[in-house]
Parts: sequence; C-alpha cells; structure tokens
Amino acid sequence: MTPNGAAPLWFDLTEDQRALIGPLREVLREEVAPGAAERDATGEFPHELVRRLGELGLFGLQVPERYGGAALDTVTAALVVEEVAAVDGSLALTVASHNSLCLGHLLRAGDERQLERWVPPLATGERLGAWCLTEPGAGSDAAAIATRARREGDGWVIDGSKSFITQGTVAGTYVVMARTSAPAAGRERAHGISAFVADGANPGLVRGRPEKKLGLTSSDTTPLTFEGMALPDDALLGAEGEAFEDVSYVLTGGRIGIGAMAIGLGRAALETALTYAAERRQFGRPIAKHQAIAFKLAEMAMELEAARLLVRKAAALRDAGREHTAAAAMAKLKGSTAGVAACDAAIQVLGGYGYTKDYPVERYWRDARLTRIGEGTDEIQHLIIARELLRSVGAE
Repeated sequence: MTPNGAAPLWFDLTEDQRALIGPLREVLREEVAPGAAERDATGEFPHELVRRLGELGLFGLQVPERYGGAALDTVTAALVVEEVAAVDGSLALTVASHNSLCLGHLLRAGDERQLERWVPPLATGERLGAWCLTEPGAGSDAAAIATRARREGDGWVIDGSKSFITQGTVAGTYVVMARTSAPAAGRERAHGISAFVADGANPGLVRGRPEKKLGLTSSDTTPLTFEGMALPDDALLGAEGEAFEDVSYVLTGGRIGIGAMAIGLGRAALETALTYAAERRQFGRPIAKHQAIAFKLAEMAMELEAARLLVRKAAALRDAGREHTAAAAMAKLKGSTAGVAACDAAIQVLGGYGYTKDYPVERYWRDARLTRIGEGTDEIQHLIIARELLRSVGAE
C-alpha cells in the first residue's frame, strides 16, 4: 500500500525501495553533499566516500548476494543512481559506470570461476572497475577498435590504447575489449572482438594523465595504453571473437543508468530553482508568481517526470528479460536532454547568481552535459531508435 492507503500503481516505490532510498538520502545529505563543491573545485577523487558507499552496498547494486552484492533489480538500481546524482554528479558516474559497465559485463559473460575471483571485491567497493571500449579512432563506431589481442603460449598479449576510460587511474579491475581476429566471411564488422578481464597491477597496463574536463571533475577519466599486456588464458570473457553482443547489452544497460543520472542532476537543479524563485522578490512579489518563471518551472518538472517514467519503463523491461534496446535509447536520450535543459533553465531562473559558483546550478549543468555524450551521443540514440522502428515493420 502507498502511504495514504491507496493501492500502489506501477510507478510507485515499493516498501523495499522506500526503505532503501530514505536512509540513503540521509547519508548523501549529511556525508556527501557538504564536500561536493570543494571536490568539484579540486578534482580530487573521493576515495573515502567510495569506501563509505561500498559499506552501503552501492558498488554491488545488481550483484547476486552469493558474491557479496545487494541483488537489486534494474529499476531500483536506477533509483539509487538518481539519488546520488542529485547530490554529486561525479560520484554518481563512478557508481553507475562501475555497476553497469565493468560489473555488468562480468556478470553477463563471466564463468563461475571468473565470477568468484573478480566480483566479490568489486561488489564491496574494495576495488573499482573500469570498462575499456572507447579508443581514439573508435568512439561512436565501437566496432572500429584497433586494440589487438594475440595468443602467445598459454595466454594472451594485448597491445593498443583506449581513451576516456572512467576509473582509468583508480580501478583495480579492467574489462578490456580487443580484436582477436578479422571478421569471418559473411559476419558483421564487430565479429572478431573479444573481451578480457585484467588486474590493475599488470605491468603492461600504462595509465595516462587524467583528463581535465568541463564537469564531473572528481570522476576519474583517463587514457590507457596496453604495452604487451600479458594475460592468462582464463582472462577471456565469453567466447573468443563474440564479445560484441555482450558489449551491446552492457551499453544498453548503461544508457538506463546515464538517463537516471541526468534526471538526478536535473531534479537538483529544479529544486534549487524552485526554492530560489519562491524566495526571490522582484516587482513586489516572489518571481515564482511571474508567469514567465512559473511556466519555466512547470516545464522543467514535466520534462523530468516524463524522462523518469521512460527510465522506469526501460529498466522494468530489462528486469523482465524483454527487448528494451529502443526503450533504453529513449530513456537515455530523453533523460539527458531533459536533465541538461532543466539545469540550463535553473541558471536562467537564478539569473546572474546562477552563473556564479555561489549556487550549485552551474555545476549541475557542467556535470549533466556529459550525459548527452557518454554511452552513446544524442545522435547515436536517434539512430538506434529509428533502426528499431524500421525493424518493427520489416524495413531494416
């Protein structure tokens, strides 16, 4: 039942979700929010907060309990990401990418021995995970990766480079995509790509200088180089040359998380703008009473709620094992555009104050802007949605 005794609807939080979100908000408000602006200014990675959130289970959101995880569904995991993002976008990206990308790939493709070895320290936050797909010459066209893995003796040797790797410097476990062969005759370009799991202490893994970014400054983003990185035979995740199906599945899940992250940032911007507009007086009354501002606030709330429902639908489809490629792309596209628009509108509501660092809305905008790029740009999401529409009528 809902708090007022009415029968719950599909978009209402369950009792378990409310029991999780309530205490989490308190921790985020008391322990994360106070230092968010300073971390944004310094770019310092929040190791202590990662450990704290690890204690709360946030780094093993969908990991089965037998490996030390919280065993949450995708709907609840998205709610968690939204809550963290509403306080600290950088920390939300760390949580989302660790769970949906590195851990997501391991959980999908790893065998029992690999899961028992690699997952438990990731689930507790003892180790962070990095997922290595993007390259200087392979961004939106992920099948164009040039990193190579060759068999040598009883194992593999990887050479190549990756770019924009989240947790690239601070991770202890890396899932790396590399080409092991050319595409077989009659197969798609992505055939021949394999996935490997590697320890961060491997001497063949060379970390570059962390990127200096517009926003999400205390999230670690780093280029990597693999210089003859030797791996044992059992580092291969899944079947040789067949990793791209897993990559696509992982990216689809990641899009749900990015959509939730954008909504959290937009929600924080709306809350700040709403409070400011109710208190700021011009022409003898609160500016929220002026139609131009009132309509702007209404538009922000409407777009964010529509995006949240799309995220909830995509997550529910994923949990049910149903097709959700287009739904995830819609959730990510709507979530990111609504989130960024809300942050931009909040700056406008605050006027000159919104453009200063005295208020957090400029940080929310800088952090949210990445959500229209990561896990596939707006343009790629449009292509995915259009492709799935055409497929539905047999016009691929």
